[in-house]
Amino acid sequence: MFGGKTDGPPHKEIDWMNVPNPTPRTEPRSKRGNPESYVVFGERYFVKQNANDFTQHGIASWYGTKFHGRLTSSGEVYDMYKMTAAHKTLPLPVYVTVTNVDTGKEIIVRVNDRGPFVDGRIIDLSYVAAKKLGITQNGTANVTIKAISTTTVHNQPQHIATIQQPNTSGNQAQYFLQVGVFSQRKRAEQFATTLMTLPVKPVIITNSIQNQNTLYHVRIGPFHTEDQIEPVESHLMEQGYTESYIVKETPQ
Repeated sequence: MFGGKTDGPPHKEIDWMNVPNPTPRTEPRSKRGNPESYVVFGERYFVKQNANDFTQHGIASWYGTKFHGRLTSSGEVYDMYKMTAAHKTLPLPVYVTVTNVDTGKEIIVRVNDRGPFVDGRIIDLSYVAAKKLGITQNGTANVTIKAISTTTVHNQPQHIATIQQPNTSGNQAQYFLQVGVFSQRKRAEQFATTLMTLPVKPVIITNSIQNQNTLYHVRIGPFHTEDQIEPVESHLMEQGYTESYIVKETPQ
């Protein structure tokens, strides 16, 4: 956990803004990381059987170089450049959203480790996750964490217009915020599912043919005016989605 004498940030510059949130998916429970209970510093912790409707408020911290390359509680190697985290009682692995209460910034992390074992702290973020949430300078922050139900996530495609062409049959132009372009439909759907965890709906996927190749465009919209897009675009930029741009579709 952050605060150890030999812990800290990496000694090299990294492109942390372009590290994406992980895509929540159903995974088997770790054989190593989910005992019924365990004891650390004389205190016993009981591991939850599931994370259904789990929400928690408290202090987030982070851990970096001291633990980089070591095994996590789930048996995976800790990589401070990935969007992961440690929690005392959630089943491993599990995906959660972490919201910085003071700034409103939100990230998604995959919990695959145990900790932090410091009073008052509820989650330990990897260095990159903490950097994206804006807490590396102070070391801690007030956060809210919410477990993501992968069952819900995988049942959401009915809310995503998978391969939908914009409806421009009326007289009014429509505006979309294009967030990503993919050559593979599966990757576009995964990216759209990640966006669905943010308050930026509706998310749609459209396709086009360029040089005899099919491209899949992940967009948010439609909007009637460009002004309506500005708060959505600002929110996405705060979450690290910096490559979005406005697309205007006119009636045929």
